[in-house]
Amino acid sequence: MKPLLKIHGNDNVAVATRDLSKGEAFAEFNLHLINDIPRGHKVALVDLAVNDKVIKYGFEIGGMTENAKAGSHVHSHNLKTNLKDGTQYQYNPIEIQPSIDDCQYTFNGFRRSNGKVGIRNEVWIINTVGCVNRTAQRIAQLCSQRFFGQADAFVAFTHPFGCSQLGDDLKDTRAILASLLTHPNAGAVLVVGLGCENNQMAALLEQAGEYDPARLRFYNSQQVGDEIEEGINAIAEMLPLLAQDKRVPCPASELVLGMKCGGSDAFSGITANPLVGRMADKITEIGGTAILTETPEMFGAEQILMNRATNSAVFGQIVDLVNEFKQYFIDHNQPIYENPSPGNKAGGLTTLEEKSLGAIQKGGQAIVNQVLDYGQAASSKGLVLLQAPGNDAVSSTALAASGAHFVLFTTGRGTPLGFPVPTVKISSNSELAQHKPHWIDFNAGIVLDGVSMDDCAEQFFAQILKFASGQTTKNEVNDCREIAIWKRGVTL
Repeated sequence: MKPLLKIHGNDNVAVATRDLSKGEAFAEFNLHLINDIPRGHKVALVDLAVNDKVIKYGFEIGGMTENAKAGSHVHSHNLKTNLKDGTQYQYNPIEIQPSIDDCQYTFNGFRRSNGKVGIRNEVWIINTVGCVNRTAQRIAQLCSQRFFGQADAFVAFTHPFGCSQLGDDLKDTRAILASLLTHPNAGAVLVVGLGCENNQMAALLEQAGEYDPARLRFYNSQQVGDEIEEGINAIAEMLPLLAQDKRVPCPASELVLGMKCGGSDAFSGITANPLVGRMADKITEIGGTAILTETPEMFGAEQILMNRATNSAVFGQIVDLVNEFKQYFIDHNQPIYENPSPGNKAGGLTTLEEKSLGAIQKGGQAIVNQVLDYGQAASSKGLVLLQAPGNDAVSSTALAASGAHFVLFTTGRGTPLGFPVPTVKISSNSELAQHKPHWIDFNAGIVLDGVSMDDCAEQFFAQILKFASGQTTKNEVNDCREIAIWKRGVTL
């Protein structure tokens, strides 16, 4: 592994792949280090003056605030964002020749009555309101004991909302829950309400649209005697249907992949995110769907995605997606172009442009065919953009609600989190994979260790098909599964 990595030919900084010491020489760049450089941080390859643009990934990531000689450390002390409010966007479509992969990839999934395919055959317990969280949890716990082995899992997805919510908050809660209760990874669903909540059962079921009544049961706890036994009995009625469900060969074009990053480091944009981008390209080439979200993590790189819009109408929708989120910041008196988190900065990421250019690599090079509102289900093949914040739990839940069978979750620092669908953790560096093997499903750090990105992508796609066919992910093994709903408004 090279100790200094120049990502793009036009870059004027390189990334340290290990801790480097002042005075070290690098003949490849005709460079002597002026400072100690922490692993993951940037080194100036040329002399940089105040206001000079710093280039990484082949794009501008900010401007210098002071002079720096070649070999100097480039980070928060001398580099700032150049992003400004009031950005005007133009549609400059780029010529991308869609690539078609004719290989007949398959996985073994569960074909549902509506034609959709699930990769798990689970029982989901969804509650309309936080007041019955414990009821839902208790039902899942007792069913796991009484009906062990009769479903892939019995899972309660609890949350604190549904009561005293108004307007968009109520709409968002209802949209997410309604989408989850029709997800094909659930072979049966129990919806538990209280009875007096704003998120009324009838409205939630109406929002869900068409569902298989044989595989869904619901009741309000105020209207039954023993609400826990009521739920257990309702699930018992549906289990014979799950016993009939068998995995059958399904084309991989049926898969919907959700793309997410969390706890990024300086290598996320070099290893794990580009690897996931390869998966986005692969799945769209064979006729499947990839969903990219975390709108504020597009800031600074959004024009690249806009230029990949399939037409001017989709371009306009991407503009609206970005501007709507910017307005959300403005409405709450928050800066739009806030720098990365403390953990990201410690790992070497300095500006939002730098973080965003690395983040959007999860979307590969595919054309953007659809833009989704928060809670809306994907209906288009190809690359889809989804409105949601960068928060790991909220955006990953939104990906599942939009129809993702998996969340491909890249991380440089690690997290045990898991969500309604299998959450595949991809480490950006080998050290994390070795330190947290019980969290990490695939190590993209092998790219830094000398494995080609092509070989890494081939290995990972094969692994995804195994996960789709029933192999469990680490979050499933560890029973780390939850949902989070975006709260944007007023609570009574």
